Amino acid sequence: MSKKFFSVIIPTYNRLDFLKKSIDSVLNQSFKEFEFLIIDDGSSDGTVEYLDSRSIKYLTISKRDAPQGVSRARNHGIENTSAPWVCFLDSDDQWLPSKLERQFEFIKEFPGFQINHTQERWIRNELRVNQMKKHVKGGGDQFERCLELCVISPSTVCLKRELLQKWRGFREDYLVCEDYDLWLKICATEKVGFIDEELIEKYGGHEDQLSRKFFAMDYYRVKSIKWILEHLDLSEDQRVLAKGVLIKKAEILLKGYKKHNNLDNYDEISYILNSVMGV
Repeated sequence: MSKKFFSVIIPTYNRLDFLKKSIDSVLNQSFKEFEFLIIDDGSSDGTVEYLDSRSIKYLTISKRDAPQGVSRARNHGIENTSAPWVCFLDSDDQWLPSKLERQFEFIKEFPGFQINHTQERWIRNELRVNQMKKHVKGGGDQFERCLELCVISPSTVCLKRELLQKWRGFREDYLVCEDYDLWLKICATEKVGFIDEELIEKYGGHEDQLSRKFFAMDYYRVKSIKWILEHLDLSEDQRVLAKGVLIKKAEILLKGYKKHNNLDNYDEISYILNSVMGV
């Protein structure tokens, strides 16, 4: 059996209705040289039974009352697949049929890129919506844009396995912004390939989205920026940009913590801010 070109990994937890369509969007790809693995995080909604009924390969990583999170699920998928290029698909998103084919063509035409991603189509509550300007995707040097927010969607990205291994995958101690953290590390050292075509449908508006469950997500972004300042050999321009964004985000967080009398992370962020400002 010949080695596949892509590993496709879907992490999922209690999203069977969405997952069915996500699976079909992978199986309907025009490019077929991929291995496919679903990582179930202990679903109790019939996911495993459904996968069994369709003979789809999956691994279950936790008990139903103790999910380990999307980072552990993705990392477990990386550990259990072998193709040189890895693609992720969130279980509530869908690929258009030519997604893998276009990324394969891009990789062959531009072999210098270790990571590439595509444009995406946003669907909210069954209606198409326009992205805000800050969310529009791009290529090349994406470091400055990556500092502000997550500008690469996991469902659009394709990257070399060695790059994932270099950065040890996704941080499992992050409840959210685990993708922000990884893209920031990568974009500090790599140029990003970009296919300016809508090749995925990104669905939102449902209640179980992590971005709807967690507030003050910049807490994790501040920690990620602090990490790269301390551990990466950034250029002087990159260092100035990173410090500026960290200071801005930390100051906003501290004001918000005081306003809402939520002081659990106040001392930690205050310490990070003072250390960066040299106080």
